[in-house]
Amino acid sequence: MESLRLYIKESIDELVNNVTWPTWSELVQSTVLVLVASVIFAIVIFVMDSASNFGLGLIYN
Repeated sequence: MESLRLYIKESIDELVNNVTWPTWSELVQSTVLVLVASVIFAIVIFVMDSASNFGLGLIYN
C-alpha cells in the first residue's frame, strides 16, 4: 500500500514540476495543424478510392 502512495505522490510531483505544458497559442497551432493534415489525408484517400472505383468499373463493366 505504501508503494502505491509513493507512486501517486511521485506522479503528481512529476506532472506539477517536470512536465512542460503547452501555451494556449501552441495548443491552438497544433490543433489547426492536426485538422489540416486530417483533411488533406481524407482528400487523398477519397481521390485514391474514387480512382480505383472508376478503374475497376471500367474493367468489370
